[in-house]
Amino acid sequence: MQINRTGSAQWSGGLKDGKGQISTQSGALNHYPYGFASRFEGVPGTNPEELIGAAHAGCFTMALSLILNEAGFTAESMETTAKVTLESVEGGFAITAIHLTLTGKVPGADEAKFTELANKAKAGCPVSKALASVPITLEVHAA
Repeated sequence: MQINRTGSAQWSGGLKDGKGQISTQSGALNHYPYGFASRFEGVPGTNPEELIGAAHAGCFTMALSLILNEAGFTAESMETTAKVTLESVEGGFAITAIHLTLTGKVPGADEAKFTELANKAKAGCPVSKALASVPITLEVHAA
């Protein structure tokens, strides 16, 4: 089975004075603004790093749900935040780290089991695999 999804970006102008728009196939983002100021200066709009973070958090949490079910558990609730670090390095900028913070309530699973299964999801989710060149860490909190 092969699934294809698309995202697109439109840009006009230079780096600092230019403006862009990001759209997704689903319409979740439809010509949503992004640019230098939203990426580096905290101005409203999106940026590639937060989009990667949202995608990673979503994929990881969904993968963990599957892994929990396979182990005989069902999450009552889970929330994941992905902190994506962009840094100036030799030759430009690079994403140098991703830190996942998971808080979840899983009846019947103690914190050790929850952490074990969460690490399995971190290693196996498709977005983690795509981002394998970046160090990915995980912090787990059982609610």
